[in-house]
Amino acid sequence: MSAPRLLLLAAAAGFLLAQPALHAQDDPATTSHAIAIWGEPKYGPDLTHLDYVNPDAPKGGTVVLSWPAAFDKLNPYTVRGTAAPGSSLVYESLMAPTADEPSTYYGLVAQSVTVPESNSWIEFHLRPEARWQDGRPITAEDVVWTFDTLIAEGSPLFAAYYADVKEAVAVDADTVRFVFSTGSNNELPVILGQLPVLPKHFWEGRDFGASSLEPPLGSGPYRVASVDPGRAITYERVADWWGADLPINRGQYNFDRIRFDVYRDPSVAFEAFKAGQFDFRIENVARNWARGYDVPAVAEGRLIKAEIPTRLPEGTQGFFFNTRRPIFADVRVREAISLLFPFEFLNQSLFFGLYERIDSYFENSDMAASGIPEGQETEILEPYRDRLPERLFTEPFVPASADDPQELRRSLRTALELFRQAGWEIRDGVLTEVASGQPFRFELLLDDPTFERVAQPFAQNLARAGVRMTLRMVDSAQYEARVSNFDYDMISVRLPQSDSPGNEQREFWNSAAATTPGTRNYAGISDPIVDRLIEGLINAPDRPTLIAWTRALDRVLLWGHYMVPHWFLADTWLAYWNRFGQPPVMPAYGLPFLTTWWIDPQKNPGISR
Repeated sequence: MSAPRLLLLAAAAGFLLAQPALHAQDDPATTSHAIAIWGEPKYGPDLTHLDYVNPDAPKGGTVVLSWPAAFDKLNPYTVRGTAAPGSSLVYESLMAPTADEPSTYYGLVAQSVTVPESNSWIEFHLRPEARWQDGRPITAEDVVWTFDTLIAEGSPLFAAYYADVKEAVAVDADTVRFVFSTGSNNELPVILGQLPVLPKHFWEGRDFGASSLEPPLGSGPYRVASVDPGRAITYERVADWWGADLPINRGQYNFDRIRFDVYRDPSVAFEAFKAGQFDFRIENVARNWARGYDVPAVAEGRLIKAEIPTRLPEGTQGFFFNTRRPIFADVRVREAISLLFPFEFLNQSLFFGLYERIDSYFENSDMAASGIPEGQETEILEPYRDRLPERLFTEPFVPASADDPQELRRSLRTALELFRQAGWEIRDGVLTEVASGQPFRFELLLDDPTFERVAQPFAQNLARAGVRMTLRMVDSAQYEARVSNFDYDMISVRLPQSDSPGNEQREFWNSAAATTPGTRNYAGISDPIVDRLIEGLINAPDRPTLIAWTRALDRVLLWGHYMVPHWFLADTWLAYWNRFGQPPVMPAYGLPFLTTWWIDPQKNPGISR
């Protein structure tokens, strides 16, 4: 899952279940307050509050955050347009995750779930107190309408995510059943719990797919208070929110108002933050972290810097090739270009040696492939040996880095040989296709000026091989439109991963996603082996098998050279103005600032909202 966590309570898999329900004797079912993929839920039905919250946290105040792109819609679930930051705060999902355990969800709009031993369907039993912000009850009809609408008109993510759902049926006003096409997709009950619920009565007569700034009707803790198009959006806490006293929510959603201000220039945003114009920042620029916070506010303790260890998978980040372009169709070409990326030079000269090199699509997790395949992973890959690179079975994958002159010369020789094998040669200093006489040129599309200083040394190395890489900087709206329609040669991508990869992998790498605009198959991967590996991990019966299938997928993607790997940081760099209270416990699987922190009136550093 890309936003994952939930518990499959199937007796056949050996999970602990509670409160037996009456169903067909040949397919006994169990009802529970929580669902998870692996293991047992941490919290029982007697939950009073989560361990990492302050149940008595005071409410009040305004928190201000920054956002790097303009927006033109308040519906975050469609492809067209750019959604406003925080727009999901308006809605609630069937179930809610916790940040201190992996892959586990608890009842929210749904107070309980029923799962049969066959894993062929799931029923969600809605809370009678669950209400829309206009006072009307949330019904099973709303859930069914939401599911059908998101599949038909929403982001392609939903169709890929829920591909194994045959139908959604309202059993009665408070019960919805999802029927599965297979019983082997162990993640499916869990990810259905993530389904946001939308109000059917509000959307009737409205164009669901339109880019609109009309404040939506939701059921969540916040509603839209004001919109300054292209500049800011403010949410206000719903005073009579129906879910405020649920144990899963106690101590959370403590800010009265949440405002996002748009800063299109990251340098301007950084200076604005240090001037106190907004409150909280996750830093992702090494130069800023190393030198940019040398200001009196930090020395005086008014502005806090913190490095937070994380157990969350890092996913991957890199310059992704668009293999839909003929110029990148040959894996030898992609490998040759990757050989010329100067990571160590960039890390020392720009990043102060603070980063590590990405060498997996599931970085910083036990799903990352390492060494050479063995055991169950070898068994998974063996049927495809004749269609996979022999090196995949005999060599660890190690990203190349063309840095010092000697290493660059070696990389350059290897790259030119790969180009030659793929039908390219140097003519008058220009890499040229032998068959057509066309020069090797491509464009790196960017919307963040920060990456220009990374791309320039890379372009210089490529020029030594006769390759011309040009940089095209566009605004966020144009960038999103072009990326959605796969209108680029190469882009910089960060793909997050969860602690339990599953159905979302279809949208990342599946052949069908390669031709579906709006998906995150940015590389255009269309490979039946990759498709089979995705289905294998989705249908894994246990955690060790999931790990083996995911590592096999990781290895095949790496040796496909679909990206030039970037870098990662195992810790989170955090900076915030010292005006907040926070629980003493930091959860292992997240940094829930917006939900669990609060404004402490005794710690306000002269900022008045």
